[in-house]
Amino acid sequence: MIPLPTGLRARLVITFTLVAVTASVLVATIGYELAKAALITRAENTSLDLVTRELADISFPIGRLRPGEAAPTDKELGIVANALNGPGRGVLVEYGTLIASEGPMAMSDVPNELYGRAKQSLVTQRKVIRNQLWLIVGAEVYRDAAGKAEATGLRAFVFFPMQDDESQLATLRATLAQAGAAIVLIALVVALLSARQVLLPVRRLSAAAQALGQGRLDTRLPVHGQDELAELTARFNDAAAALELSVAELRSLEAMSRRFVADVSHELRTPLTAMTAVADVLSEEAGRLPEAPAEAVRLVLREIERLRELVEHLIEISRFDAGTATLNLEPVNVADAIVDCLVVRGWSDQVKVNASQGLTANLDPRRFDVIVANLVGNALKHGAPPVQVNARSTENGLEVKVRDHGKGIPREALPHVFDRFFKAGTGRARSQGSGLGLSIARANVHLHGGTISVRAQQPGTLFTVWLPHT
Repeated sequence: MIPLPTGLRARLVITFTLVAVTASVLVATIGYELAKAALITRAENTSLDLVTRELADISFPIGRLRPGEAAPTDKELGIVANALNGPGRGVLVEYGTLIASEGPMAMSDVPNELYGRAKQSLVTQRKVIRNQLWLIVGAEVYRDAAGKAEATGLRAFVFFPMQDDESQLATLRATLAQAGAAIVLIALVVALLSARQVLLPVRRLSAAAQALGQGRLDTRLPVHGQDELAELTARFNDAAAALELSVAELRSLEAMSRRFVADVSHELRTPLTAMTAVADVLSEEAGRLPEAPAEAVRLVLREIERLRELVEHLIEISRFDAGTATLNLEPVNVADAIVDCLVVRGWSDQVKVNASQGLTANLDPRRFDVIVANLVGNALKHGAPPVQVNARSTENGLEVKVRDHGKGIPREALPHVFDRFFKAGTGRARSQGSGLGLSIARANVHLHGGTISVRAQQPGTLFTVWLPHT
């Protein structure tokens, strides 16, 4: 099955060409039929005039003979036949049992219908005889008898060849076909040019829309004319201007929001430092306080630690949003880096590490430490032991996997675990943590040019980090 064209250009050209072909065929057909009818009418009129004139010149007595008149002879009928004859013609003159002929025709060549109609009037009929088209004119001669027309019984049938008319019609057909082909060719060229002219603004609109999609919001198009396409172009320019203004406002608000978060986070560091120092003193005295005040002190300490972690995460997030986060790459022993991360945070006895001691990679040590700490911390806080960290070298990078054996993350929450402030389940709204750890881990992975993914296990959850060789 031939596929139908789907492009607007192809459909315009095909439609235009079909209209041109249809119009050419109609004009050619009508012109040919009119010419054919005119030729046939001319041939019939000429033939009828000739037959009528020659038959009117008959001078010998025919029909009901009057006193003193003798019946016509073969010679007299031959004279009539000879008078009706001409180049290429055939003539048959019948009178009773006498038949005079000129040419190759016989009475068997006269159609029965024509023979019968010839008794009443002068008639014509076209017939193919021996692969050749003839115009047959048949007539019966009438004689004036006391003011009335009287049938004489003498009939003449003249066969006029139509080869010349057929040749003229064949030439006309060829000429019309050539003219139609020329018209279709011209129409095709005009259709291509017209389609190009019509589609040029559409292509410009498409290119401009693509440019807008790529972020070039200052894209505008010149408006030419006052037709529908010009109006569409003007509407596009208006929409692009409105979009540029809206995006500029949104970017300004986003920049202000980022700056506000960064400023607030940095301003909070000073009071947090003082609060942390006081908290250290309180933590030393908590053991000597009564139960109720001691519990209050421990609660304050936990919240201060949570607030400190949140501020640090906000500062880190603001760096990524501002585009100021950079990589300081250096060769790193992966196994030592993972162990150091766990030791500093006191997680060594809770996590099992599987990594070759000779495994090294070109990484930013601080950011790699953040990645591992956030993934392991998430597993310890929200999963269940045993927690495992596996690191290995692949053909094109470093692969690190962190798995816990808890009840796992709900399947519907898996696509959102790296979103900022997302916490799986309503019961975790006040859980320890800022809700930014996994988002920061993903940002650091992407900064390395790597990928991070999460997958449910039976039981538990598996996080996989891939960092390319650099």
